[in-house]
Amino acid sequence: MSTLLHLDASARSRSISRELSAEFGEAWRAENPAGGYIYRDLAAQPVPFIDEAWTELCDAALAQPTTDLSRLAELVRTPEQAAAWAIVRPLLAEVLAAEVILIGTPMYNYSIPAALKAWLDQVTFPRMSLGDRRFVVVTARGGAYSPGAPKAAFDYQERYLRDFFAGNFAVTDTVFVNVELANARQDPALAQLRGKHDESYSAAMESVRRLAHR
Repeated sequence: MSTLLHLDASARSRSISRELSAEFGEAWRAENPAGGYIYRDLAAQPVPFIDEAWTELCDAALAQPTTDLSRLAELVRTPEQAAAWAIVRPLLAEVLAAEVILIGTPMYNYSIPAALKAWLDQVTFPRMSLGDRRFVVVTARGGAYSPGAPKAAFDYQERYLRDFFAGNFAVTDTVFVNVELANARQDPALAQLRGKHDESYSAAMESVRRLAHR
């Protein structure tokens, strides 16, 4: 039985990235009626930032030849480390329980929201591997950052996450679905690009429905 871990990171309760991730989640559950489903709203219930005790756990893991995620709790030595582990434990358990990890995120200031970065920091340890998992990332961007666009070089959202999953998680199955020009909905200066945004939104919705059936 497969399990989907669904994360949302937008500060908006009604957002494009949430619409996309909800569409994928609904289609995936229809395709996998017996599958497990875990949902976490990183904006509504923020994950704490890592602290010094977390760095001590990380150092202890780094001192090991490999990181056995099932035995991280054995590295705890102090009450402060126990408190840090109490934050990590349920987050990491959700990751390990899932075969598919879905992330809905906007682009904020060319990158990812702090809420998503905090989650990534908490669940990442040296020499860990999640290579048997599939990551699906659905995003919304205010402008255009696809290859060939004037601001393509400023895309530190997809580039960062793709490199992060490959470099820290050893993940090779990562798919991105991006909606561009979202600011055309509000910014009068981008009004002439609303049609291109609508096309991007429609194509993204079709993509997430298709991907959910893989």
